[in-house]
Amino acid sequence: MAKEEEMVKEKEEQTLENRCPACKASISFDAKSGKWKCEYCGSSFTLEEMQAHSDNASGEKKNQKKEGDSSDHTQYVSYHCESCGAEIIADEETAATFCIYCGNTAILQSKLSGKFSPDQMIPFQKEKKEAVDAFKSLAKGRPFVPKDFTHEANIEKIRGVYIPFWLYDVKVSGDIVMNAETVERWTVGKTHYTKTNVFKVTRGGDMMFQKVPVDGSSHFDNDIMNSIEPFSNQKLIPYNHAYLSGFYAEKYDEEGDKVFSEASNRTLNTARGVLKDDAVLYVSKTIVADHLAANEEARSYVLLPVWMVNVKYKNKMYIFAMNGETGKFVGNIPLDLGKVFLYTIIIFAIVMAISIAITYGIFIGG
Repeated sequence: MAKEEEMVKEKEEQTLENRCPACKASISFDAKSGKWKCEYCGSSFTLEEMQAHSDNASGEKKNQKKEGDSSDHTQYVSYHCESCGAEIIADEETAATFCIYCGNTAILQSKLSGKFSPDQMIPFQKEKKEAVDAFKSLAKGRPFVPKDFTHEANIEKIRGVYIPFWLYDVKVSGDIVMNAETVERWTVGKTHYTKTNVFKVTRGGDMMFQKVPVDGSSHFDNDIMNSIEPFSNQKLIPYNHAYLSGFYAEKYDEEGDKVFSEASNRTLNTARGVLKDDAVLYVSKTIVADHLAANEEARSYVLLPVWMVNVKYKNKMYIFAMNGETGKFVGNIPLDLGKVFLYTIIIFAIVMAISIAITYGIFIGG
């Protein structure tokens, strides 16, 4: 019984928000202009102008990470909307969300403080309209996509989310040993000769990889996140709460030590390829010994922008995701088996009609 009570325990959450310096209405970050735009009075502001107003989340000082900080173990948290007073429940990993009643952005402060305080972030560069257009394009030229896949209700579900990522600087050291072959061919008279030479080839050295990204949330499919890379490291800026306005955000739930193995595997695979390609004189190369090791040199915690939506069709989830910086997108789409069956029947009927017409014409002609 005590365990059940712990599972439903609520925690009153302190929130941050951004308000228009001119009219005090809720204000959101506009990806296209890179400014904060007020829908009520039409004003727009730079980050510096937003920071000048201390009551805004943009003016909140970044919390320093402290050793020993840990997350609470509640399953969800509640907060009171500063605009309408409604009590909203949020997932334990949610760091920024919306009030479902008035649309005001709520930034859950404890989810972005202490060890959960991001080092850097890339603000959204792509607007929702661009994500919607990309989502609609998935159905273009695909006659078997279900009609309701790009229904307006699904389009409205497309949301901008700041995804937690770990960025690693990795040093790979060591060598690989290969069996490599060269082939010689020549002809004497009418006789053709082929000679295969086999060598043992070693290639090694040190390689540095900077800011290798790994998704820090168990909620998001790693293959999907990998597919919309890369993000530009040059666009990274110091983290500021203000950029969360108008978007959702998640905090990491997978520790950096735990997911470093993925960064290690990625860098090791790249290093093997580079070393293997360096043996340019050989037509065939097979690695027979691998002495490479990946070591973490540095790590940072960042938030990266992603537009995404999950669409359920026939009890299966289909995911669309777009890089909120570059616009690169990926999505898996369902097939309407009813359309496929109907198309097959129509094609079969057309083929049969043509065959009958040809046969009938031959008999008439005969």
